[in-house]
Amino acid sequence: MTFSLAYSTLYWQSPNLERELTLLKTSGWHGWETRQSLDWLGSAHRVRRICQAVGIEVAAVCGPNVTLSTTDAVHEINKRRIEFASDLEVSVFMTKGPGRFDRSTTNQDLDQMACVYEDLAVYAKPLGVTVTFHPHVNHLVDSADEWRKFMSRLGQCQLCFDMSHAVHWGCDLTQAVHDFRHQISYVHLHDYKNGNSVQLGEGMMCDYPTFLSTLKNIGYEGWITVCPGQAEAPVSEKIRVNRAYLKSIGY
Repeated sequence: MTFSLAYSTLYWQSPNLERELTLLKTSGWHGWETRQSLDWLGSAHRVRRICQAVGIEVAAVCGPNVTLSTTDAVHEINKRRIEFASDLEVSVFMTKGPGRFDRSTTNQDLDQMACVYEDLAVYAKPLGVTVTFHPHVNHLVDSADEWRKFMSRLGQCQLCFDMSHAVHWGCDLTQAVHDFRHQISYVHLHDYKNGNSVQLGEGMMCDYPTFLSTLKNIGYEGWITVCPGQAEAPVSEKIRVNRAYLKSIGY
């Protein structure tokens, strides 16, 4: 079993899609994760036409960080993004939780946040889209214990397993993969060194071959998306370096 490998376009604010996606394709990527505004992307028909011409897929559509409300503008924006994913025939929608409050997170906070994610997941299901929660340091859920408690509150919403944040929280990645194996529907690879986001393999934040093998062992067959580092480097260089590292470990 081989994974489908995607590249996160986190730092592409207003890309020339035809040019950048062609770079991804020729470098050996199978797909891309989009975070660009719909004003820039245009219609699902346009994006699908470009992807088909290049020969690359959209792995996931991302939305703004949720709040603790199901009635505010952010919640509606996320629903529009889910509809966009459905129109693109993309099955994964990913979004993060609210930023950390200036107080301890309470059980009520976790309950409210779970309610928001479940509402999005229920909305997305008949559209053929799976909503995934992306855990993140310095957000409302900000420890291994809070992560476990929050995931236990979810029924429809699934997990985007970003290994870097799990490492920051001191988690054993192999154990975490097994703990959440029934909820993992999307995966992020990220790397850090000396507190900075770097290209994959430059920081060796975890044993990536072992992590990927663990995902294989639980039968995961979804997208593996690499988030590039923040270094000021040409887009083409980041694309090449991250793909070269995955090739070096057999992917």
